[in-house]
Amino acid sequence: MTQNSTMKLLNGDTCHRTHPGKTPSANGFVKRHCLFQKPQKRYNRSAEKNQHVSNHQVLYNKPFVQSFEETPLLVAVLTYMGYGILTIFGYLRDFLREWKFEKCHLAREREEQKDFVPLYQDFENFYTRNLYMRIRDNWNRPICSVPGAKMDLVEQVTHDYNWTFEHTGRVLKDVINMGSYNYLGFAENSGACADASSECCMKYGVGVSSTRQETGNLDKHHELENLVARFLGVESSMVFGMGFATNSMNIPALTGKGCLILSDELNHASLVLGARLAGSTIRVFKHNNMQSLEKLLRDAILHGQPRTHRPWKKILIVVEGIYSMEGSVVRLPEVIALKKKYKAYLYLDEAHSIGALGSRGRGVVDYFGLDPTDVDIMMGTFTKSFGAAGGYIGGKKDLIDYLRSHSHSAVYATSMSPPITQQIITSMKCIMGEDGTTLGQERLRQLSANTNYFRRKLHEMGFIIYGNKDSPVVPLMLYMPAKIGAFGREMLKRNIGTVVVGFPATPIIESRARFCISAAHTREMLDTALNAISEVGDLLQLKYSRNNRPRSEETDCYSYLESHQDH
Repeated sequence: MTQNSTMKLLNGDTCHRTHPGKTPSANGFVKRHCLFQKPQKRYNRSAEKNQHVSNHQVLYNKPFVQSFEETPLLVAVLTYMGYGILTIFGYLRDFLREWKFEKCHLAREREEQKDFVPLYQDFENFYTRNLYMRIRDNWNRPICSVPGAKMDLVEQVTHDYNWTFEHTGRVLKDVINMGSYNYLGFAENSGACADASSECCMKYGVGVSSTRQETGNLDKHHELENLVARFLGVESSMVFGMGFATNSMNIPALTGKGCLILSDELNHASLVLGARLAGSTIRVFKHNNMQSLEKLLRDAILHGQPRTHRPWKKILIVVEGIYSMEGSVVRLPEVIALKKKYKAYLYLDEAHSIGALGSRGRGVVDYFGLDPTDVDIMMGTFTKSFGAAGGYIGGKKDLIDYLRSHSHSAVYATSMSPPITQQIITSMKCIMGEDGTTLGQERLRQLSANTNYFRRKLHEMGFIIYGNKDSPVVPLMLYMPAKIGAFGREMLKRNIGTVVVGFPATPIIESRARFCISAAHTREMLDTALNAISEVGDLLQLKYSRNNRPRSEETDCYSYLESHQDH
C-alpha cells in the first residue's frame, strides 16, 4: 500500500467492492471499510450525500475497519469448474447406483413408495452423497477432553470412503484448538467456575425435570436473570436452556401476520427459522448495507402491506452483533439511527459478540459506546464467552413479562440445568469484576490482543481473510472444494484443530476455514498455529491476496488503528 492509500484508510475513505464489469482498483480488488471522525473534503458529491456521510461518521467514536477482499477471477473460475466436475461425476455415480453397480449408503426411497412424492431427492441430498461425503472426515471428530486452548481428539478411520467410521483407540493429545467458541477461556475443568458448578451440582443435582412455570423455577434462575439485566444495563432479562431456541421460539412470540421482519441476508439459521415460524412477511437486506435497509424501511412506510396497503402492525429489524461466518460486526450506530428515524423495532443477536467485544465485554453495544435502551430486544447466548449453554433476552420489564407467558421456549421447555446456571453466574461476575479479581479484564485484554495479532499475521502472509479487525471470528478463504478437506487434514497432521466450512453454510464458491481466537491461547500457541497455516497455505497455494503491502506500512496502519481502540 502506498503512502497516499494508507492516509486514505486512516482518514476515513470507504473503498467499495469492485463489481463485475468495472475496472478493478490498483490495490487488488479490495473492499475495505473504515469510518472515523475526520471527513474528506476533496470529493465532489452532492450536498445531500455529503450530509449523509458526515452523519454516519459522527455516529462512530472509534475506527470501524472491515475488510472483504474480492475473489480473484482465476480462482473463481477454477472453483466453479471444480464444482462442475464434481457435479458431473456425481450424476454419473447416481446413474451407477441406480443400476446397482455401486452401493448407496444414504437414505433412499423405499421400493414400495416409488410412486410417492420424493422425500429425500433434492439438491442438498445430492450434494451430501457426492460432495460432502468426500470430506466428511473433517467434521464430527470426537473430543475426549475439555475444549480449551488445547484438546484431545479420538482418532477415527474409515474403510468405505467416509460413509462409516471406526475408532482406533488412539488419542491425539494436546491438539491446539482453533475452532471452539471459547472466547474468554471459561470452558475449563479447573478454577472458580468449575469449582462453583461442582458445588451447585451437589446441592441441586444436574437436571430440573420441569418447566419454569411449574416446579423448575429455581432461585439460581432468578439470581442469573437479575445479574444478566445488570450486565446488559437493561430493566429485566429472561434466560432459556437452549441458545438456538431463544431465537427460533421467541421471534414468533413477538411478531405475527401483518408484521414485517427486515432480516440481514447472513443472519443465523435460528433467526431465519424464527422469522419463518412467526408467519410475518420477511424481506432481506444486503449484508450490513444501510442503503439497502433504508430502502426497505422507506418502501414499507410508503406502501404498507401488499394488496391492502394498510400500515404494518410493526416492523422488526433483525441483525447480529458478530456474523459467525463472515467475522463482520454490525453497523449498529447506523442501524439504531434508521430504527429511530422510521419508528421500527430492533432485535439484536449477540451470540458471538457478548463477552467478546467491548472494553467491558458487554458486546457490540459496549463496543460502540451506545445506550442499551436503544435496542428493543437484546438476545445472546451463554455457549461462547461464558463456556456454558443456553441463551437470554433482555429489554424492558413489560417485554420480559410478556415473554414469560407467551414464549414457547419458556412455557414448554425444561428450565436451565443448575450447574450450567452457576457456571454462567460465576463467569459473568468474573467479567464484571464482582469476584474481587481482575481476571475478567485481563482475559478481555488478552482476547483483543490475540485477535489483532492473529489477523495481522495472516494478512501479512498473503491470505484473504474476512471481517472486522476486532472480531475473534477469523474466516480464511479456501474457495476450491478440494482444498476444504485437504486444509483440515493437513492442519490436523500438524496437531492443529480447525473448522472448515463449505456449502450450504456459505455461498458455494466461498468455502473457508474459520478460526476462533481465545484468551486462553498463548502467543506461543498462536505462533505455532500461524506457522502451520503458512506451511499448509504454501502447500495448497492458498495465499490468494493481491493486497501485497510492504510490511512496515501494514504494521503502521494497524498500529494507528489499534492506538485508537478503547480498552
